[in-house]
Amino acid sequence: MTSHDVVDVVRRALGTRKVGHAGTLDPMATGLLIVGVGRATRLLRFFGELPKTYEGTARLGEETDTLDAEGTVVRAAEVRVFRAEVDEACAAFVGGSMQRPPAYSAVKVGGRKLYEEARAGRRVEAPPRPIRVDRFEVTSFDGRDVGFLVTCSGGTYVRVLVADVGTALGCGAHLIALRRTAIGPYRAEDAVAPDGVLAPLPLEAAVAHLPRVELGPDEARAASHGRILGPSGVAGSHAVFDPDGRLLGIYRDEGAKARPEVVLSG
Repeated sequence: MTSHDVVDVVRRALGTRKVGHAGTLDPMATGLLIVGVGRATRLLRFFGELPKTYEGTARLGEETDTLDAEGTVVRAAEVRVFRAEVDEACAAFVGGSMQRPPAYSAVKVGGRKLYEEARAGRRVEAPPRPIRVDRFEVTSFDGRDVGFLVTCSGGTYVRVLVADVGTALGCGAHLIALRRTAIGPYRAEDAVAPDGVLAPLPLEAAVAHLPRVELGPDEARAASHGRILGPSGVAGSHAVFDPDGRLLGIYRDEGAKARPEVVLSG
């Protein structure tokens, strides 16, 4: 099931077309997908910077054209590595680096998706992007398959990390299983199946990861109409609430002013 398939299921379950999602999952991946309904779709972009945590399995000794199990094996090699070497190879990728999106991805270059170019037999490369890996640990190793846990910045391709580990070990590797277990403070164990959605969570749940600023009555009236406020002193995007705890929108300080990014009332 693709991320778009999940959106379609939720649309049918709730009887509304206004549904979107944050953080696309690859078709072979499972796990947590954050879905917004109604006005909450306007808040989905604020999930992009949150770190993502995944549990996965890599297979050493085989490289595929898509870097995962859905592709064709293009190179095979004998695996002669020890657990300690795998641990070391994964640990070497912790920190900031530049990563080039894979050929089979939805990233666009010149208005066309990379996977469309790849399927047409054309080799097109996207420019590398900055990523950050906060945690990359081996959880199991049977001599061929590597279980791992990784926490990384949004936009990181885990299958590229796996391929890079295979290159570092000299035997190649590809991703054979991946499950997203968390997006920032939001965890898979708290989620429900797409067809089991009875009612969306309140808007306030969508900004739990943002700093909270409570406004006085006058500022709240101004914010409800999207007016510029005085600075909050909070770095980055922050959620503003009225004295009764109602979410009014998202603001960001810019010098001596706070400007609205999203207005949810008024």
